[in-house]
Amino acid sequence: AQIPRIPEASSTQTIIQDFGLGKITITYSRPNVKDRKIFGGIIPYGEVWRTGANAATTITFTEKVVIEGNPVPAGTYSLFSIPNKGEWTIILNKVVKQWGAYSYKQDQDFLRFNIKPIHVSEKRETFTMAFVNTTTKSTDLVLVWDKTAAYIHMETDDDAKITANIDELMK
Repeated sequence: AQIPRIPEASSTQTIIQDFGLGKITITYSRPNVKDRKIFGGIIPYGEVWRTGANAATTITFTEKVVIEGNPVPAGTYSLFSIPNKGEWTIILNKVVKQWGAYSYKQDQDFLRFNIKPIHVSEKRETFTMAFVNTTTKSTDLVLVWDKTAAYIHMETDDDAKITANIDELMK
């Protein structure tokens, strides 16, 4: 017998971006504002947030990338953040399968860095992640919810691999 289902309050989304010779895959759940105060409200300032809803958000890189100037090897990480009014701390954590931030442990962080959120005039009801400004060498991951946006800059340098691939093709 099938178990009856109802829709999740926060739908899950997976986005995949070709990037250099690899791919970036993000899986996250998308909560809605629902007339609530978001940052500094249901998402308290200064506390670790799963950067979405339900299970912790995951981000997978099939190739090495550089995020905000920090080298990150290929692999899968949990993506957490600590929102504050004028600055966010973005966290890549080595423990992938976590429910929310309840079992989050700072000693399992691979990387922490800070970015500045910006105010946007158009309200975004549903928390959204998207890749923007994408070229063969760089992209920005934008996190948008309510009237706040935060951009995470990523770069790749595949020149050596591309040259080797061309050399192989020319043989």
